[in-house]
Amino acid sequence: MLKQLLGVLVLALATVSYVEPGRAAAADDGFYKGKTIRLIVAFSAGGGYDAYSRTIGRHLSKHIPGNPAIVVENMTGAGGIIHANFMYLQAKPDGLIIGNNAGGLFLQQILGAKGIQFDGKKFEYLGVPGSDHVTCGITKASGVTSVEKWFAAKEPVKFGGVGPGGTASDVARTVQAALGLPIKVIDGYKGTADIRLAAESGELAGVCIAWESLKTTWRKAIETGDVNPVLQAMPKKHPDLPNVPLAIDYAKTDEARRLLKYGVHDTAVITRPYFLAPGTPKARVQLLRKAFADTLKDPELLAEAKKANLEIEYVSGEDVDAVVQGLHKIEPAFVAKLKQMLVP
Repeated sequence: MLKQLLGVLVLALATVSYVEPGRAAAADDGFYKGKTIRLIVAFSAGGGYDAYSRTIGRHLSKHIPGNPAIVVENMTGAGGIIHANFMYLQAKPDGLIIGNNAGGLFLQQILGAKGIQFDGKKFEYLGVPGSDHVTCGITKASGVTSVEKWFAAKEPVKFGGVGPGGTASDVARTVQAALGLPIKVIDGYKGTADIRLAAESGELAGVCIAWESLKTTWRKAIETGDVNPVLQAMPKKHPDLPNVPLAIDYAKTDEARRLLKYGVHDTAVITRPYFLAPGTPKARVQLLRKAFADTLKDPELLAEAKKANLEIEYVSGEDVDAVVQGLHKIEPAFVAKLKQMLVP
């Protein structure tokens, strides 16, 4: 009788103590109480990355047990490399620093770009708020208002970029290599806000970035016709842009199509990842992954994002990690071709 009673008691205790793996981290609300999380963006204030991060930052805390304060900061330079190196080498793996950078940097690591000291395979990814639909927009003042006029341009059309690994730089170079369009990429801008100002002053003619960012940060110029979306760099057209042609339709060879796949299509899925330093405790990673996912389903965030023209199409941290790991499996011969194209 005593043995049976003890067996029932052990079973009861095991049942009470068991917590589903996905819910284990969420149950731990002690660490973040009274703490502050730094959400550090790799690009300048006023751009698309910054807009997403500040919107997310206003809602993330309520989905984290303990409701820590969220402070959004900007750490610019070298097209995001300074930020990524900081996250890898200096950020404490305690779950109190979240990074937001360009997914293209993880391809740049594979290509051996100078200055990279991080290993993208080792970051702990929380997810992506939306897969980008990369589009090239050109100012009316440049005289280029269509792909046909772009092909016929007598001088290379100047496009702004933040540096290798940044969407603006890599997409413009990929389109140039795959399609033979006349393009001159000017690197060194701190973000899309700076590129926009340079385009408005006539210093640049255009930029290739996410339509989600382009239509948000360049809204007035697009509405007035001062900036025109002329080419979509994705496999399918965006519903907003039924009359804007696809780059893939101008790709004449299998190599050109593969350049667009690896240089644009695949990295667009992970173009603005949120991640933690390597070595962050797994329970804390899971807690923040859940909080990130819940934030992107939050009706208040979705309403604010809609008002700001920020499209939300959540990609999980696990899926982001799978894409990053997959990039490391590209065959060496094609890596060499991509390096020739994307690393100046």
